[in-house]
Amino acid sequence: MSDAVRLDKWLWATRFFKTRGLAQQAIRGGKVDINGQKPKPSRLVRVDDELEIGRGELLFGVRVLGLIERRVSAEQARQLYEESSESVERREEQLARKRAAREAGERSRRPDKRQRREIQRLRSRNR
Repeated sequence: MSDAVRLDKWLWATRFFKTRGLAQQAIRGGKVDINGQKPKPSRLVRVDDELEIGRGELLFGVRVLGLIERRVSAEQARQLYEESSESVERREEQLARKRAAREAGERSRRPDKRQRREIQRLRSRNR
């Protein structure tokens, strides 16, 4: 096994992103840091590198434990990195806040027929 792997391949193989293309977009978009630096997709990842991976609203802080170039099962992929305890706590807190907001009824729903008519009435008054 080699001592380094391309960052985009590693992120895809460890199932942080569904495709290599999405991994490359995230890297180019500044959503991924290696040891505090903004990398290119071709940057090589080595064992013990610290990664910050932003995916949507979630932020993962992981340390690389193993290298792989081919996509494997989720269970095998989890053995190739170690997520920091702060990262786990932060993600769980975000998910709990999101769940609480959903239960409190803060959903963004499409307006029903009555609400659409009210919106149209208000818009026509402002013209």
